[in-house]
Amino acid sequence: MSTTEAPHRLGARAWAVLLVLCGAIFLEGIDISMMGVALPSIRAELGLSTGELQWVVSAYVLGYGGFVLLGGRAADLLGRRRMFVGWLGVFLVFSGLGGLANDGWVLILARFVTGIAAGFMTPAGLSIITTSYPEGKQRNKALLVYAGIAAAGFSLGMVVGGLLTAIDWRWVFFAPVLLSAVLLPAALILLPKEPVSTEKKVFDFGGAFTLTGAMMLLVATVVRAPDVPALQTVLTLAAGLLLLTLFVAIQRRTPAPLVRLGILRNAGLVRANLGAIALVGSFVGFQFIAVLYLQELRHWSELETGLALMVIGIDSVLAPTLTPWLVNRFGNTKVVLGGFGFAVAAYALFLPLGADWTYLAMLPTFLLLGLAFSLAYGPLTIAATDGVAEEEQGLASGVLTTSFQFGAALGLAIVAAVLAAADELTVADFRTALVVPLAAAVLGLAAGAPGLVRRTVAA
Repeated sequence: MSTTEAPHRLGARAWAVLLVLCGAIFLEGIDISMMGVALPSIRAELGLSTGELQWVVSAYVLGYGGFVLLGGRAADLLGRRRMFVGWLGVFLVFSGLGGLANDGWVLILARFVTGIAAGFMTPAGLSIITTSYPEGKQRNKALLVYAGIAAAGFSLGMVVGGLLTAIDWRWVFFAPVLLSAVLLPAALILLPKEPVSTEKKVFDFGGAFTLTGAMMLLVATVVRAPDVPALQTVLTLAAGLLLLTLFVAIQRRTPAPLVRLGILRNAGLVRANLGAIALVGSFVGFQFIAVLYLQELRHWSELETGLALMVIGIDSVLAPTLTPWLVNRFGNTKVVLGGFGFAVAAYALFLPLGADWTYLAMLPTFLLLGLAFSLAYGPLTIAATDGVAEEEQGLASGVLTTSFQFGAALGLAIVAAVLAAADELTVADFRTALVVPLAAAVLGLAAGAPGLVRRTVAA
């Protein structure tokens, strides 16, 4: 598609395809962030505990993260367009089911299946971008626009979620149904068809299920630790680690591994994925803290909460405008490290949180977080797919998306465990929980530092 375009510009057809794919990542972002604002209302109507409430979010990210590697591989083998369109339809159906739920378990199940659908759809969409635009400035531009639209979904979702929750929290689930209904025919018309292969395909279902089971057990260990005996915590942790070991063994022996372990020898890819875990884990954990603080301690409405957090959405403007210039000028590594530096500063500024803080006291953290996300998210995506062979772009996209979703699940689980340990949430409990996103951002900064040192020595 892009080989006939000017080296650094996208043609009309290329933009049309990109906008459809951006629409899907926007759908994912708005779906997750709307949910964050609606959680207190969902808890009130369905009578969920803090731990159960956390599973409304974690069921989605665990289904997503557990199956996204299989989704990436399926995109490589079965066709990226086919996977994107088919699972977009599944996303539409089960998002609607979530809006009809009257019991917590039905909602959690619907979120889990919706997450699986996103796990197949997202790497397919990302790999369409990385295989349709030539590596270099044109692909970087496409990926940074993609990242900006994803950021816009997160930030606008907070406001839209507040508006919809003020009417009824169920509209938080019905709105993605409407957006999916628009994207589905557009994808069928605009996405290029791929040749049908007669080659026999082999899928690593064992690897997908062992990885999903391991993630569930590990997150459940963290979430339930304050409420169960120490022996049970040790046993669930051991079971999770055992499944991870089994996953690695399966990857080494199967002829068509879910993850070709050799791809993990790419140091840049590994650093990018560690950074992705830290970036999203810290952000999702912070969002959970901020929403509960504003709504349950300060008694702000859903709309007031969404409007307060909307300023983080400056990344939707900066990611496709400022970030490409910075990447071209300084390179991915320095820009990513700058993003993590701003994240550390943002969380540190929020640590002295008070019971009567004004919005102006919170504003510097929200602005710095928007800047941090704009500098780190897109360049991490570029770094994680740069230099990967075309036939493994789906896999690389799946690995990256797994890291994003596992980071979200883990960050949220740890924060929820800290807050669930309190009988009644106080300012001191929120301050304690804020240490979690701060530590994650520091770890992200540390993960990227070796790449900068290596580049400096090479220069």
